[in-house]
Formats: sequence, C-alpha cells, structure tokens
Amino acid sequence: MSDTDHHTAGGDGGAPTARPLPTFDEAAARYQELTSRIVDQIRQRIVGQEAVVRDVMVSMVCGGHVLLEGVPGLGKTELLKSLADSVDATFARIQFTPDLMPADVVGTEVIGTDDHGHRDFQFREGPVFTNLLLADEINRATPKTQSALLEAMQERQVTVGGETRPLPDPFMVMATQNPIELEGTYPLPEAQLDRFFVKVVVPQPGPDLLTEILQRTTGRVHESVGAVCGPRELRWLIATTRRVAVATHLLQYAALLVTATQPAAEHAPELVRRYVRAGASPRGGQAMIMAAKARALFDGRPHVSGQDLLDSAASTLRHRVLLGYEATADGIDADEIVREVVATTAEPGQARRGLR
Repeated sequence: MSDTDHHTAGGDGGAPTARPLPTFDEAAARYQELTSRIVDQIRQRIVGQEAVVRDVMVSMVCGGHVLLEGVPGLGKTELLKSLADSVDATFARIQFTPDLMPADVVGTEVIGTDDHGHRDFQFREGPVFTNLLLADEINRATPKTQSALLEAMQERQVTVGGETRPLPDPFMVMATQNPIELEGTYPLPEAQLDRFFVKVVVPQPGPDLLTEILQRTTGRVHESVGAVCGPRELRWLIATTRRVAVATHLLQYAALLVTATQPAAEHAPELVRRYVRAGASPRGGQAMIMAAKARALFDGRPHVSGQDLLDSAASTLRHRVLLGYEATADGIDADEIVREVVATTAEPGQARRGLR
C-alpha cells in the first residue's frame, strides 16, 4: 500500500472505508526492503566497495549530491551508472573537459522559427535537466563551467537569459574526479565542494577483490542492472529519511563535531588549530544528521544512534575542512583531522569514542 492510498470502497458498495495510515515501523520496513533491492542490483556490476556503495546510497536517499574521488579504473563511473540504471529516472552524462562551456551544461537560447514563421529566441535545455546527472571528471572543466552547476546544485534551478527554470524533482549530481593528475585539471572551489552532500574516497581493491573483478569483467556476459524504483519512490525515500527521529543530545553532538573542525572553536583539538584554515560549515552538520538518519533506516532502526553520526563523519566533513600549507608539508590530510576531531570530542553524557 502506498502512502497516498488511504481509502477503499466498502465491501457492500457503500461509502469508502478509511484505511489506517501506515505506521513509521511499516514505512521503515518498506524503506529497508527497497534500498536493499537497489544495492542488490548495483552488486550485479560492482565487486566489493561496500563502504563506497553505502555512502553513495546514503547520499541518494537524502537527495544529496555525491563526489567520488579515486584514480582511474576503480569503477567510479560504473558505480554511478549502475545506480542510475537501478532507478528508473531520467539520466544524463557530461564528460567534463577544459573546452566545455557553461551553455553545454545548463542550455542556451537559440534562434528558432515558430509555426507561424516568426523567428524568436527559444531555450534549448542542457543535460542538467534530468533526475540524475553524472559529471564525469568534473575537475577537468574550467572554474567558469564548474560554477554553472552551483545554482543547479543548491537551488535545483538554473537561470538563463534572465529567466529561472526549475529542474526535475528529484535532481542529483553524481560527480567523479581524479586526485592525482594536476595538468589540465582545476580543483573545485570550496563553495562548490560544500554543495556536495558527501565526498567518497574510492580505495584500490585488494588481490582477492581484484581477482573477482578480473573474472567478471573479462568474460563474455556483462551483468545487467534492472530498475527497482522510479522518481516517485525516490521522492518517498527522501521524505521518509527526514522522518527519522534524532535525540536532542545527538543534535548537540553533531554540532560539537562540526565546530571542533573550526580552529577558533574553544574545544578544537591541537591538530585542528595547527593545520586547519577553515572548518566545516553548517551544511556539514546538516549532511551528518541526514546521513545518520539514512544509516539508521538501512539497519532497520527508526532512530539515530551516536555511532550513526560517527560513521557519517568522514564522508560529510572531509571535503569541508580547508587545510593550510603546513598540513601538506607535514603529510596531514582531512581524514586525519576528522579522526582527531572524533577521538577528542565526547558525545554528551558518554565517554569519548572513535571511528569504527
């Protein structure tokens, strides 16, 4: 039974009889079953990378944008394409290159002729008008083109020729970038990084996983991915994620974790004071809470735990911590900063805890 189907005709042909609204436990069970089916479809193509798949799924059910970072050949694009295939929604891919222009992303006005022969400007939509947008190698585009996505990512709309046009609902950007190559790349500015719900670092596979990857990908048959749900169900997943309860002390804990990344904060650890130029924004706290809600539902729980917040800390905060030059010189990265923040920031009423 869908959430909008609350009435049915009476058995004797009389007035409709009201059906009770589904409880949140029933909604949570449906949520867990639907997301599990999506993951099962992704597993048809993706070997291992459980943490990566979970983080990407968390971003999707929260309606957020995801940035996948890793060297070439790790299946980043394949993962995002598999996710898109499992959701029967509109999908577009943009291969970002240095010569890509903003109009190639959002669209442009062209001179056209109407049915009466009158010539006028007509708007031609760009690939951004879709539910799921794959921005492949986003750091290869110039800052001017990268910034064309800013309004779309934050406001779910674009402005062209002085007219604002809404994007489809839902709308999500799934981007990839290569952290190694520097020539011909343009690092994303902090303002755009902050618009990404999570940044997921894709690790190299070990020998066992690599063996399975080679076995799967060098054969004749490529596993297909079937659609599990569409835009309507995706909107329902996003709405259900927001319904998860979060205790006040956990909201306070998230606030403490976020502010501990800021060097001026009273409770910031020494590592933050020494190496961080600017800490996470309030968007980091919002993302951490939403990601924790999704993780709770994935595990069949209707409420958030402190561990859910800790498990969400790295992916939601790492790209929002701006490091100074000293950090690069001393080999300190954002993940180490987040680990230190977690280790030194106690949950209200609890002893200090670490990342699992």
